[in-house]
Amino acid sequence: MSNLILPRSIKRAHTRDGMMTFDAATIDSTGVFLIGELERLDQTLHGPLASVTWSRDIELREDVSIADEISSFTNSTFAAVGGTSPNGKAWIGKDSSSIASLALDIGKTPKPLTLWGMELSWTLPELASAQQLGRPVDSQKFSGMQLKHNMDIDEQVYIGDTDLGETGLVNSASVTNVSNAVTGNWATATPAQILADVNDLLNSVWAASAFAICPRELRLDPVSYSRLVSRIVSDAGNISVLEFLRVNSLSNSINGAPLNIQPLKWLTNRGTSNTNRMMAYTNEKDRVRFPLVPLQRTPLEYRGIRQITTYYGRLGVVEVVYPETIGYRDGI
Repeated sequence: MSNLILPRSIKRAHTRDGMMTFDAATIDSTGVFLIGELERLDQTLHGPLASVTWSRDIELREDVSIADEISSFTNSTFAAVGGTSPNGKAWIGKDSSSIASLALDIGKTPKPLTLWGMELSWTLPELASAQQLGRPVDSQKFSGMQLKHNMDIDEQVYIGDTDLGETGLVNSASVTNVSNAVTGNWATATPAQILADVNDLLNSVWAASAFAICPRELRLDPVSYSRLVSRIVSDAGNISVLEFLRVNSLSNSINGAPLNIQPLKWLTNRGTSNTNRMMAYTNEKDRVRFPLVPLQRTPLEYRGIRQITTYYGRLGVVEVVYPETIGYRDGI
């Protein structure tokens, strides 16, 4: 008996999703698959797992347009001397001939508004096949483009862009209130020590702003945030450490509202020596904001059997109007 040898010309093609086919080519870019008789295909379209939080953590500056290439803002500085004493109040007498005046200096801070664009295209046969299958390739590509746009905004808001040489909300070069947490290492710290770390950060920002603004927002890396949720303050099990911080923080006493504590993935390994960082700030448009030009699109263009359209807009750089209202602490 001789062994059966298959000719070399016979090849088996395999799809990347584990299904096997013997046809010449497997085309699944439009969602075309070979389905078995006893197979039940879930028609739901499942996209990639992704999360963006930029719309939660920053206000938008919406006065910019697609024609603008730079966004800028100004900071005014005042200088005034006293009357009889240079450091005193501006007293004058009934017959004063020399009255102190006010000096004004206006400084401008410009930031680039960079064009963002992405082209979407598909062939007419590809579109017809997708319509017949009930899996529209055009709307799926549009959803993918929107996800890419949001992910790029998310990164630009939080950490800026190395190619442009710009920083973001969690690593701003204009913020000088940066140091290690007093206790740190929240994996073993007590609730009282964690509260002391948070209040130290809040108090430092409050003092840096001449006690005008106490932060209302606190952002933590997800691991530290989960620790606060899972741990309780005492053996009595009354409240979590997270709720304990919200109620007993300096912000609650001054602002009359609990401190808004939220997790933020961009704070992981963001501190000195790749430690985790926490950030305190006030989420108001006149303190910090992000210039954004909404997406626009070109008319649908036909090139042979292909349809093409381009979506474009502008992404700015986080404008830290008052750096004194932001503070970082590393090593938590």
